[in-house]
Order: sequence, then C-alpha cells, then structure tokens
Amino acid sequence: MNGPLFPLAVFFAAIFTSNILLTNFLGMCSFLSVSREIKTSAGLGTAVTFVMATTTVLNWLVYHYILLPLELDYLRFIVFIVVIAAFVQLVEMVIERVSEGLYAALGIFLPLITVNCAILGVSLFMVIRDYDLLSSFTFGLGSGLGWFLAIMAMAGIRQKLAKARVPKGLEGAGITLIITGMMALAFMGFSGMINIG
Repeated sequence: MNGPLFPLAVFFAAIFTSNILLTNFLGMCSFLSVSREIKTSAGLGTAVTFVMATTTVLNWLVYHYILLPLELDYLRFIVFIVVIAAFVQLVEMVIERVSEGLYAALGIFLPLITVNCAILGVSLFMVIRDYDLLSSFTFGLGSGLGWFLAIMAMAGIRQKLAKARVPKGLEGAGITLIITGMMALAFMGFSGMINIG
C-alpha cells in the first residue's frame, strides 16, 4: 500500500493494529511501573508521545542526510540513542520548570525515557520499513499515542482494582501482567485491518 493515504494508514495502524507496546511489547518496564495513577500515567504518556514523534523525525533527518551520505549507517544505533538522550534532557528541563509536581511524580522514569526501548524501536522500524519523512512522523506520533492509550487504560483499570478484591496470590505484578495480556489480546483483534509491517 502506497500513495497519498499511506501516512494516514501508518498513523492508525501504529495506534491500534501495530501498537508498539501491546503488539511489539516494547516499553513495558515504565508502562508497568508508572501506571498506578492516571495523572502520572498521563504525564509520562504525553512525554513519551512528544519524544517519540519528535525523535523519529530527527533520527530520520540524521539518518538520511548525515549517516547515509557518509556511509555511516552502521552507527545508527549509537547515533539514534544520542539524539534521543539529548532530546529527553531538553524535555526533562522543560517539565521541571513547568510542573515540579509532575517532575517529582515521574521521578526516575523521566530520564529513563532515554532508554525506553519503544522510542528506539520506532526509529529502527522507520529505517527498516523505509518510510519517507511524513510517514515516519505519523508512525512516531501514532506509536506514541498508542503507548499513551495503553498506559492510560492500564492506569484506569489499576485504580479500579485498588478497591476490588483480588486473590492474594495475584495482587500486584500478577494481576497487572494478566491485564496487560488481556489488553494485548484486545489490540490483536484489530490485526489484519491495516498491516504496516
């Protein structure tokens, strides 16, 4: 599938049918750790979406205008991580100035966005699938929104579960992993509608 609607198809597929978190299982550590409260999840989800969309475009530009012309594409892992780390530092400074409460709530997970494998994974998928700049942007934005959607759904479910009676052996990580699996199955129900990879 190629043409004027391809970036739109990539966008919706990245949110639903090829959700970076629930179908590729990238970015699980911060997803499982931060999804206890809706406010914190919304803050991290917004930061991840912004970083993912922006660094995908930056990495596309670096890859196509620096690495490929200089025949240094074998350095893409290192260069992509450096670009992501620099951009996350910028986002971290902005969040600290704008919302100290959110900055404190996110704690160690804000700088850990740098090593969130979902963000690096999106940049690598963009190269592997040979997306153009617009498709790369829509893929990064859609993947971020898919990650945001997943963490918000999990936070809502976990807040409801805090008042529910959960069997003793399933409390904590057990029930969280079961819910994650059920959410992944629900998102897999969309597969086959739009396939981008």
